[in-house]
Amino acid sequence: MKLNTEIPYNNLPQLPVSLSKIETVPILRQVTKSAIALAELKGLVHTLPNPSILLNAVILKEARSSSEIENVITTHDKLYQALSAKGIEIDTATKEVLRYREAIIKGYHSVQKRGILNTNTIIAIQSVLEENNAGLRKLPGTALKNATTGEVIYTPPDDKEAILALMKNLEDYINEKDEVSPLIKLAIQHYQFESIHPFYDGNGRTGRILNVLYLFLHGLLDSPVLYLSEYIIKHKSDYYRLLQQVRTTDQWEDWILFMLKAVEETSRQTIQQIDSIKTLFAQTQERMRTKAPKVYNKELLELIFEQPYSKIEFVVERMGVSRITASKYLKTLEQLGVLAPKKIWKETLYINKALFDILKK
Repeated sequence: MKLNTEIPYNNLPQLPVSLSKIETVPILRQVTKSAIALAELKGLVHTLPNPSILLNAVILKEARSSSEIENVITTHDKLYQALSAKGIEIDTATKEVLRYREAIIKGYHSVQKRGILNTNTIIAIQSVLEENNAGLRKLPGTALKNATTGEVIYTPPDDKEAILALMKNLEDYINEKDEVSPLIKLAIQHYQFESIHPFYDGNGRTGRILNVLYLFLHGLLDSPVLYLSEYIIKHKSDYYRLLQQVRTTDQWEDWILFMLKAVEETSRQTIQQIDSIKTLFAQTQERMRTKAPKVYNKELLELIFEQPYSKIEFVVERMGVSRITASKYLKTLEQLGVLAPKKIWKETLYINKALFDILKK
């Protein structure tokens, strides 16, 4: 039966999906490639001097990319300034991206603590994103439209009980461990969430946060360092076309392959980023040891990698030294060419420019 895009899809099929549709030969071959890349990434994260160096940067990069899909545009520079400098005026787009970062961290800590990813956590994530407590949709009238033509592309379920039932089914599916590859199920749960479209606003960004939390929940990552938003931006038309293709013709293979390839390619890119960070860290360490041995300290070195935009207060707090000593440390690293000063409002930030260039790629 052909889907009528202008009628609420209250009979959206619940999960699971028939194995014959999701375990085709091309899918299983791609699962192997994606799983190998993801496992390599998982292992390499632990070879970093401090894994939080990557975690902090990747979360901020994902927040920016995912928000860009929703046409919320800011820059890495503005984001790091907003996190580091006091007294500056933060524009609306930057604030919105920083809320995305906050939502990721909230979801990660929740799954870490509870060991499950439930509807309440999903609602909490969306609440942070949108700064409201509207919760799941209770009223009709939501429809997805073509931004250019205004044509209705898809009308998600609008019956309150149907939405509740679908979310409970999705919650069970997300947390269940069975014989199906969790990478295949990653693609399926993402499709299902986007098709339920359970909130008035913030569905796209919430759904993209769920992807990495799902990988963490099932042990495919030890921390949320893989995000697919940049890949989705690169292939945005395919992303929406394949989502719609599942709804209209029940064609799962191309959609699942798209998501599996996103995992593989993004894993490979993040692996390259880790290698670049490790190389830069070792070079910076050697420069500090040989050219400024009195200043060299592992805590200081890790700080300027965890905080690409550093300042005196960060050093004081981290190392327990005086402001005079902290200032001396940062100025010495400036003289070495490790950090570059930038005056923001009434304070000076010290930028690890080489690291910043790696992180924003």
